[in-house]
Amino acid sequence: MTTDPFRAGIVETARHRTAFIEAGPVDGPLMIFAHGWPELGIIWEHQLAHFAALGWRCVAPDMRGYGGSSVPTRTCDYSVRAITRDMVELHNALGGAPAIWVGHDWGCAPVWSIAAHHPDRCRGVVALCVPYFARGNTAENMIATVDRRLYPIDRYPAGQFDYWLYHREHAGPAADALEADVRATIAASFRRTAPDVVGKPSKFSELRSRGGFFGPGRRAPQMARDETMMSEALFAAFVTAFNRTGFRGANAWYLNDADNAVYAREAPGFGRIDLPALFIHADRDTVCDTMHSGLAEPMRGDCTALTESVVEAGHMLMLEDPEGVTRAVAGWLDEASLSTP
Repeated sequence: MTTDPFRAGIVETARHRTAFIEAGPVDGPLMIFAHGWPELGIIWEHQLAHFAALGWRCVAPDMRGYGGSSVPTRTCDYSVRAITRDMVELHNALGGAPAIWVGHDWGCAPVWSIAAHHPDRCRGVVALCVPYFARGNTAENMIATVDRRLYPIDRYPAGQFDYWLYHREHAGPAADALEADVRATIAASFRRTAPDVVGKPSKFSELRSRGGFFGPGRRAPQMARDETMMSEALFAAFVTAFNRTGFRGANAWYLNDADNAVYAREAPGFGRIDLPALFIHADRDTVCDTMHSGLAEPMRGDCTALTESVVEAGHMLMLEDPEGVTRAVAGWLDEASLSTP
């Protein structure tokens, strides 16, 4: 992972190794950033630099299965239960003071779980794109919120979450296609979202019938890096990391729905979160579409101190509009009186 101008660190226990980068004073209040699929801790570079300059100790780990962290070979090792335990161990190593936890995509699952299962470790929680489900972050719970006007059930039985079922049913081929040409996969995955996608079915909604992420060719098309999304250094860091780890660990996050639902039910208070929480919608996100579907509705009942904000971007909003994401988080910190410890 690219570390300059960030400091690199490792927390290693008997069960797991977490590599991370950090910025800001070591005695500053903690802000911990959890990335999603298929990302690395360095994806938060803009937010790390901004909040570190304000005096926060900002830490961004490579999550389990990614980058410099452990890449277990068993599917069951990628449950939200195990990943949340990774974050608890990291938090202990950082001193254990209550932190602001920020997550994107799959990184939201352990962040929400910290707030639900370990509220003493949390001053507040920020989630980008993936809302909270007290019943568990599972394909079935998400599919239940699909907008059936856009995704008629006869044609789109899983709606925009068809890709999740593809991971479940074709785990080997899914990883093989992503690994066939890692540079092309990263270039294809990180592209700015056009405004005209809104109101149209997601490209992931017919993944199974199309034969996977890249169709019958089973490899990403050749295209140049989107220079508006990733610097050459960031792009190179991603290509190097995924050439080393592959995608099997990252993809396994999709394969533990049963245990994830059980773990969610173990949270005290039926999983209700009373801590200050910020949810940031990406208004061009066609998969985690929280603007035009019911995806965010369960969260509104399960979080009692919820603030919502909207950024005009697609799913990779911290790259598409880093300033917008930073403004949303900074404004919420002020409004919730969380700017100082």
